[in-house]
Amino acid sequence: MELIAIVTTAFVALLHVYIIYIEMFLWDKPKGIKIFGLKPDFAKASKVMAANQGLYNGFLAAGLLWGLWLGVAGSQVTVFFLLCVVIAGVYGAITSSKKILYVQALPGLIALIAVLAAA
Repeated sequence: MELIAIVTTAFVALLHVYIIYIEMFLWDKPKGIKIFGLKPDFAKASKVMAANQGLYNGFLAAGLLWGLWLGVAGSQVTVFFLLCVVIAGVYGAITSSKKILYVQALPGLIALIAVLAAA
């Protein structure tokens, strides 16, 4: 079970690294516009906000990677950051797009369950 916890947590961390990249660097580019279903004018006007949002996702990724780096001693750190991922995903699904529930919250919840089961 510990291996599943590590793999799922690493997946969630890497997913957030990808989200950082999209939000900070591709937001107003064709790929970012397509992924988020944006209108080009809105993407351009909200680019700074999206970069800020990307930075917050970076903190989630960093926290998860920190927890993994600490190993067993980092399980509380990992649980905290996975809870943050799940809460952010649920909030995003309620306020922005239901898709966030499946892309962010569900993987975070699966990893959280795996980490708690391995403890």
